[in-house]
Amino acid sequence: VQLQASGGGSVQPGGSLRLSCAASGVIISNNVMGWFRQAPGKQSELVAVITREGRINYADSVKGRFTISRDNDKNTVDLQMNSLEPEDTAVYYCYVLVESKPYSGQGTLVTVSS
Repeated sequence: VQLQASGGGSVQPGGSLRLSCAASGVIISNNVMGWFRQAPGKQSELVAVITREGRINYADSVKGRFTISRDNDKNTVDLQMNSLEPEDTAVYYCYVLVESKPYSGQGTLVTVSS
């Protein structure tokens, strides 16, 4: 299983970014996928999850601002992030649960600063 996240960068508060996660070695539509983030000096935080059935959950801190979506044809999972805040600064990782075993790849850095 390999996951490659991309789309990070630097934006000003209020800006938007779209992260994308390309998966190989796994069919994403058959598994739970999501995004988590790791900010300096903080515990990792689960940001968004999408199940096999398409059920979606978000962390309270991003509800109404972030949207997770899945493209089964491309085998990708995206995270649209709007109204970004400095508190969203972190390395973002996508992950997949395969038979309850988590896999994640190299993260992508998101920096929100004026």
